[in-house]
Amino acid sequence: MLGNTKGKRLDKYVEDYVVFDLETTGISVIRDRVVEISAVKVLKGRIVDQFSTLVNPEMKIPFRASEVNHITDDMVKNAPVFERALDDFNTFAGGMVLTGHNIHTFDMKFIQRDAKAYWGKVFMNDYIDTLMLARQRLPQLTNYKLTDLAGHYSISAEGAHRALADCVMNQRVFEKLGQELKFPAAGTGGKKCPKCGLLMKKRNGRFGEFWGCSGYPDCRYTENL
Repeated sequence: MLGNTKGKRLDKYVEDYVVFDLETTGISVIRDRVVEISAVKVLKGRIVDQFSTLVNPEMKIPFRASEVNHITDDMVKNAPVFERALDDFNTFAGGMVLTGHNIHTFDMKFIQRDAKAYWGKVFMNDYIDTLMLARQRLPQLTNYKLTDLAGHYSISAEGAHRALADCVMNQRVFEKLGQELKFPAAGTGGKKCPKCGLLMKKRNGRFGEFWGCSGYPDCRYTENL
């Protein structure tokens, strides 16, 4: 849903949401472009609809990007440009909460950048980043890639690095994380930041341990232990 104010990052499980994922020509939000966008709509924890399209980035896809996502120039030459694809995605998602893996620092930046460039507006949808949730709720893990989380929960990672397959995998991971959210993760005690509402985490500083907001650097609230 487009408007003038960006949505907030949430730190909780919701039953109704849209999982989305992008494949791009690279990792730079300044110069790279989207080559695929996919999403699944979830109601009451179950997938009820899906959206997926390749995107013509109007530039050559670097070889290294194709190595990862297996999307080539020939595959996208007749695909819609991203202005049309993003408009269709906006219609699909409506005002629902958006969910995805590492979307706080990657996918959201791409869609906000392009929505502003095309229409002078931004996505107002609140969103949930499963990477951040996993780091909070599964402190015993050493790796937090989506495929690592899928392995942790015995979820198939077949088709990884194509957007729609990643959405389906991410949805199943998020449902498992929803179960984790019923119980406080080690080191948090369920303590929430009074400033933004996200979970507080124990951190180490020059003068010892302290409570720090998990929303850092967006929220810099701290408390002494």
